[in-house]
Amino acid sequence: MVGIAAWGAYAPRLRLSREAVTKANAWVAPNLRAKVKGERAMANWDEDALTMAVEAARDALGPGDDRTAVDALYFASTTAPFTDRLNAGIVAAALTLEKAVASADVTGSQRCGLTALGQALAAVQGGAAKRALVATGEHRRARAASSQELDNGDGAAAFVVTAEAGAAQFLGRGSITDDFVDHFRGADSEFDYAWEERWIRDEGIVKLVPPAIRQALEVAGLTSSDVTHFCFPSTFAGMAASLAKTVGIAPEAVRDNLALTLGEAGCAHGPLMLAHILEQARPGEVILVAQFGQGAEALVFRAGDDIASRRPARGVTGALSDRRVEDNYLKFLTFNGLIEWEKGMRAEKDNKTALTTLYRNQDMILGLVGGRCRETGVVQFPRTRISVAPNNPGVDTQEPYRFAERRASVLSYSADYLTFSMSPPNHYGMIVFEGGGRIMMDITDVEIGEVDSGLPVRMVFRVKDVDEKRGFVRYFWKAAPDRAAATAKSALAAE
Repeated sequence: MVGIAAWGAYAPRLRLSREAVTKANAWVAPNLRAKVKGERAMANWDEDALTMAVEAARDALGPGDDRTAVDALYFASTTAPFTDRLNAGIVAAALTLEKAVASADVTGSQRCGLTALGQALAAVQGGAAKRALVATGEHRRARAASSQELDNGDGAAAFVVTAEAGAAQFLGRGSITDDFVDHFRGADSEFDYAWEERWIRDEGIVKLVPPAIRQALEVAGLTSSDVTHFCFPSTFAGMAASLAKTVGIAPEAVRDNLALTLGEAGCAHGPLMLAHILEQARPGEVILVAQFGQGAEALVFRAGDDIASRRPARGVTGALSDRRVEDNYLKFLTFNGLIEWEKGMRAEKDNKTALTTLYRNQDMILGLVGGRCRETGVVQFPRTRISVAPNNPGVDTQEPYRFAERRASVLSYSADYLTFSMSPPNHYGMIVFEGGGRIMMDITDVEIGEVDSGLPVRMVFRVKDVDEKRGFVRYFWKAAPDRAAATAKSALAAE
């Protein structure tokens, strides 16, 4: 009965208007007008594949999940921030998983998200793990005025895999490996180099994906007519419907690929489509998800009886609904490092990271873990040997206390135009937490005039800054408006 026990998803709040992009580039690339419809998810300047994967994993785990039970972690991405550093280790630290967790980075192909999920299912099925977490995220850069710039989208998905498949039972897997190069990105390259579309479609997808689908259905003991939902990401219009016809899947089983609302999120897109259909599937329905990339990967699931109760608090539906259209194309180029701009003298500083300090304070920096005094119950951040309790400053009485999932609000704030910011003004302030504790921290994903004292906020894992000289990315937690809580608060005030 191995399968998916829970799932989650994440999409950046910003959505780049394709119309704004095509208008800006009409003078040099008028052909892009064919892609004018819809919008694509656009990562904020402090988001990357890893931070988005962390947020999707938090959505899958939920605030009350026993994270000590997670004994295997797979992080999948083709745009991970580090080439030689275990990115999964950063995810594990941000989620405060146990040190004994087995972890791995899975990369190298657009199907690696489904590959990681398949490996997690096999590990649990074979007894190598009891509770595996799969997190996949993608932040793909493309050249300005390219079709990829409009097709791509940023996002992440995550799944909890156990032997008790509460949400979806795993039925079968099919894999085809073939070094068919539809596109590539060399070790020293910034952007993908894509080959001719008709070749990719007719000699790649059409010939390599169907065998993987048939293999997965055969292993599952099903036929193509049994498939209720078919998920296949592709930027080629009608590609999923064409594949469905080839293998005998009913046309009505083909699901929306989210092209107009999210864009194509690389290796995370197959998992995102799977997460999206899990939010809609009814018990007993059969879900087939496949993805192409130097071969193909296909997975078959059956929705569980209690799938409705397993739906995440946010999921794909919630992530897509929490959106703000961005029509400033120059901002998109700036956030993605596609133009050089004058940052001013205040940005001239050495961002060298003290790796020893980072390691010694890893749970505080990456996990936002403070301290709670065992004698007085007073909580604090950062954790220190001496408690801040005014009438009982006990020594060595601190126990770890996680702040990341706590409700919080803004006590005081500043919108600063004098300090350097990638998205001015620089919002920061004193954040107070329910149950005690306060932290001075940055505020992100906020509009000018939106922040005020009392604003409900939630903690989000983000890029703090980048050491461009050495290529090191620093992460920390920031406060983002909790718009759902703010709406509920306003409704209560109106009553």
